[in-house]
Amino acid sequence: MLTNFFDTLFKLKQHGTNVKTEVIAGLTTFAAMSYVLVVNPAILSASGMPIEGLITVTALAACVGTLLMAMMTNYPVALAPGMGLNAFFAFTICLTREVPWDAALGIVFWNGILFLLMSVSGIRTKIANAIPAALKIGVQCGIGLFIAFIGLKNAGLIVDNPATFVSIGDLSHPATLLALAGIILTIILVTKKVTGAILISVVVLTVIGAFIPEGEGYLTAHPDAVVGLPDSISNTFFAFDLMYPIEHFAETWDLIFALVFVNMFDTIGTLIGVSRRANLLDEKGQLPKIGKAMTADAAASVAGAALGTSPVTSYVESAAGVSAGGRTGLTAVVVAICFILALFLTPVMKVIPLMATTPALMMVGILMMDSIRQLDFDDLTSLATATVALMAMPLTFSISEGIALGFITYVGLMLGNGKYKEVSLITYILAAVFVLRYVFDLK
Repeated sequence: MLTNFFDTLFKLKQHGTNVKTEVIAGLTTFAAMSYVLVVNPAILSASGMPIEGLITVTALAACVGTLLMAMMTNYPVALAPGMGLNAFFAFTICLTREVPWDAALGIVFWNGILFLLMSVSGIRTKIANAIPAALKIGVQCGIGLFIAFIGLKNAGLIVDNPATFVSIGDLSHPATLLALAGIILTIILVTKKVTGAILISVVVLTVIGAFIPEGEGYLTAHPDAVVGLPDSISNTFFAFDLMYPIEHFAETWDLIFALVFVNMFDTIGTLIGVSRRANLLDEKGQLPKIGKAMTADAAASVAGAALGTSPVTSYVESAAGVSAGGRTGLTAVVVAICFILALFLTPVMKVIPLMATTPALMMVGILMMDSIRQLDFDDLTSLATATVALMAMPLTFSISEGIALGFITYVGLMLGNGKYKEVSLITYILAAVFVLRYVFDLK
């Protein structure tokens, strides 16, 4: 009876799958992306957000977003607070631009609303087609470098230096050595296509740290219990300041745009990549329900802002479940259930040290660099545009600055080379606005 219900709801036979396969696929996807339960709270807490409850917030946002995708599209795609987007939230919006975290959640909310309006109106497609490919590549790779840089900094592998700005950290410190070993272990596991490779490395480093003394305790604090009730989210639930972005529009418009820009191309790239593996694309190579998928993604970001997290987006780790046979929304439903069940392991997740998250951040950064292969290295304009964008992000510690400088560089080079007719009106407008922002210091 239950099997028939699932078959009717998710059209399992039509997609050549069954309940057992979908469940296994869902467990596989969860194992591949569950590291977000540890890494996202660690990053968001850098913004000044109270760490208490962030694990619960992350799990609930992932559950809501994934269920929205499952019900609206019947795709085997899972969602969670996006890596890169959370770094932009914490390090660019809150730390660099000094926006209070509750106001930053307001920015996330309006980003979600704008993204939602763009998705249902079709404007999203026009903007996506107007942005030069080189800039898209540069932004994705730049975010990857930025995330990796944060990971190295958190572990003490990279430290500040007044003479050279940055330099190598103290490699004799146990935490730093463990983080370095964890990076190597993670890359080996991913290379061997071990399911849940990132999670495994986090667990291994956490366990080893529990036996290494540091001060009066250990690198990994010993938990009071293994199983317990989830933390309350009262500190962040509906804590967003919705009026801040409106009252300070001149200082926040570029932050909202950057979130929409990154979220849009991150989502499109993930959906197309995962759907191609699941054979969900039509004969033209297009995703039939991409409009609904983008709407689900945008709605998830709005819900995430209300819960108290950075934008929620589709996860490329969904490809792990697809490789295990997942073809429908039932795979995503299983992932959502797993996120809720994982909350009862909160006591253990709360003692995971920062150094144990470094391999996860490094691996995410490395994987995001994969798109560099799509860059036309014979076209100096494309190469320069991508290089400026990807270098500016980690060096300025700001994703939005990388996007702005990338737009300006591209338009300047196209004008200088007499190719002004090949530049879209949208790109001209955005580049001009960014120039004005720098000239009049509108930030």
